[in-house]
Amino acid sequence: MIMGDCATLEQAFSHYVPALAGSLISTTLIAVCLFAYDWRMALAAVWVLPIAFTITFFSARIQEYFNRKSVAANVALESGVQECIESLQDLKTNNAEESYLKGLGKKIDDVEKRHIITELGTALFVVSSTLILKFGIATVALVGSALLIRGEIDIPLFFMFLLVASRLYAPLEGALQNLAAVISTKTNINRMNEILDQPIQTGTDRVTNKGYDIVFDHVGFAYNTGETVLKDVSFTAKQGEVTALVGPSGGGKTTVSRLAARFWDISRGKITVGGMDISKIEPETLLSLYSIVFQDVTLFNNTIMENIRIGRKDATDEEVIAAARLANCEEFAAKLPDGYHSMIGENGCELSGGERQRISIARAFLKNSPIILLDEATASLDVENETLIQAALSRLIKDKTVLVIAHRMRTVSGADKVVVLSDGSVAEQGTPEELMNTGRFYPHMVKLQIISRDWGI
Repeated sequence: MIMGDCATLEQAFSHYVPALAGSLISTTLIAVCLFAYDWRMALAAVWVLPIAFTITFFSARIQEYFNRKSVAANVALESGVQECIESLQDLKTNNAEESYLKGLGKKIDDVEKRHIITELGTALFVVSSTLILKFGIATVALVGSALLIRGEIDIPLFFMFLLVASRLYAPLEGALQNLAAVISTKTNINRMNEILDQPIQTGTDRVTNKGYDIVFDHVGFAYNTGETVLKDVSFTAKQGEVTALVGPSGGGKTTVSRLAARFWDISRGKITVGGMDISKIEPETLLSLYSIVFQDVTLFNNTIMENIRIGRKDATDEEVIAAARLANCEEFAAKLPDGYHSMIGENGCELSGGERQRISIARAFLKNSPIILLDEATASLDVENETLIQAALSRLIKDKTVLVIAHRMRTVSGADKVVVLSDGSVAEQGTPEELMNTGRFYPHMVKLQIISRDWGI
């Protein structure tokens, strides 16, 4: 949206608007001069102008409709091409490439059809407007002939008006085309405004928390689509304890962790950190309290060193390397040509999933914040690295508030508190031992995982 729409708007306002302004200014000056000579002949020459521009202006709503359809077809095609490139391996594996490409071909045809319809729709009004302009020459000739016969004007003046009128409308034809092009940018402007009008999270840049307990107090949340994700979530993640969020997929675990860091604002209820309402804290200031390890790791096309240094920009190379060692990054970094200064490609494409996750964990070690959010932090690691990093994480989380999303019950069993989320609400909460004795969901999950562990081919 940003690249495409900005290019369209740049084209319109740097090329079409100046040409349109120049045509209007020159036409206005000529019209004033014509009225100075003879108002009747001037009126015969310029009466077509407001009609021609009115027709073009009235086409705005129809042009917007056609452009909206055209843009939607473009977006569908672009998304289809990108999806095809990203999922080509899966398409080939499932013998679905041919059928997918047929659908992509239909999207290409739809784009072509939509562009033709849009151009024809615009041309219909522009051609009608320019046709109206041609009547101006005819009316100048008729009015001038009548005035000449009555002797109210002389022949030189008559021919001067005919000459000027024949040249008056040429720049206006281009002006009408430019005006139609400017009007057609309304769809692009609306799309850009969707981005610019998004509400900005604000708040104070001073933290007033006393401790780092995270409290969810009857929290409800729904996305902009209206889909309710959390209904009435209440629990406390205490400082110095590990609070595990468990439950079925889609239960709201990841959403809870994102809300705790104010990635989104809640619909109702309240979330506090050390008694401080996070909705009143500026997001950048609030996130200085958090170290987060996501399940989906995002890396940048830069060196290992700089990817880890994102955790703390002012960190020295020695501090970065120390954090990397804690996350067991040294093993794979040593194998690369330039060690920690090796480029890892777009989103770390030169590394394996486990190596990418270790870099993300190294960032958390480097940032060393008082609150730690872990979203399946060791999901992509082999058994040996998982054991090493779990030992390192144990050192990292000491005396801190830890909120961990986990699916492996062996991870949950070491937590101080377990919160079971189901269908967007807290189904049960307590220590692992308490839930094993009195819970309904948690014992069932543990049983299923034991069955799964014993499964074999």
